[in-house]
Amino acid sequence: MGIFQNGVKKTNLNFFQKLGRAITGKSRVDDDVLDALEEALLSSDMGVDTTLKVIENIEDRVEKDKYVDMVELTAIIRDEIANLMGADTPVQPFDFSKKPYVALVVGVNGVGKTTTIGKLAAMLARQGKKVVVGAADTFRAAAVDQLTIWAERTGADIVKQPMGADPAAVAFDTVKSAVAKGADVVLIDTAGRLHNRVDLMNELTKIRNVIKRVVPDGPHEVLLVLDGSTGQNAFVQAKEFARATDVTALAVTKLDGSAKGGVVVGIVDQFKFPIKFLGIGEGVEDLKVFDKKEFVEDLFKLEDIQ
Repeated sequence: MGIFQNGVKKTNLNFFQKLGRAITGKSRVDDDVLDALEEALLSSDMGVDTTLKVIENIEDRVEKDKYVDMVELTAIIRDEIANLMGADTPVQPFDFSKKPYVALVVGVNGVGKTTTIGKLAAMLARQGKKVVVGAADTFRAAAVDQLTIWAERTGADIVKQPMGADPAAVAFDTVKSAVAKGADVVLIDTAGRLHNRVDLMNELTKIRNVIKRVVPDGPHEVLLVLDGSTGQNAFVQAKEFARATDVTALAVTKLDGSAKGGVVVGIVDQFKFPIKFLGIGEGVEDLKVFDKKEFVEDLFKLEDIQ
């Protein structure tokens, strides 16, 4: 079983159910099949622009073939989407040559920022890395409590202050502590914010500036967490956050709960920053380093529905 198979199962089933009805009894890929393929890709929330690219490329390829069955068509779909995503380019989740490697985690409320930080801390602990987490979401007691539990569970050190404290001060203390302890990675939780809240976006700038006072080339990552189950809304958030702050990478969560796995393909195609992590379940090990090639294989695995 592929590592992403459980996370994309609903998308996989929905896609092939729509496409299978159109190709049954056909001896070639005609306009009806292409229309059904377009509908199936759109229903996975791949996005209009990315879907049209895929359809055009597939249309060019199948014109050269007299007969294409479901197996052959599926192979072509996988191939085209893998090419579109640059699947041969591996993802580098952390740069351990920078010590400490400082990551600022941002996003709106409810997308799973704090849980993602906890799972990242667990991932790093399995690699033998020393981690310090910073509870800079000082507006929500639950966020601090949740991060404290994750720190205890993973063996990470945590830096926190009383509710209502200055988030930039927490970030400063976190990075300073990490340097003093020789930590490998710093993960800083931030308050959930909407892209149109100018005050909160300015706060991110302040946090970045105080980090640089301790680690001049930090933060090395601004990781935007998106809820994959929201489909096109995740596109909007990515676009708006990219305008408002210097996002460098994405973590997409909650893929297992919906049939909207195509949003991952669309995001990779439409945005310049990479997806580094995918959340495919609730377990501590269900946050995976994103492997584009394996993701496409699992998303369009035909034998799963036969």
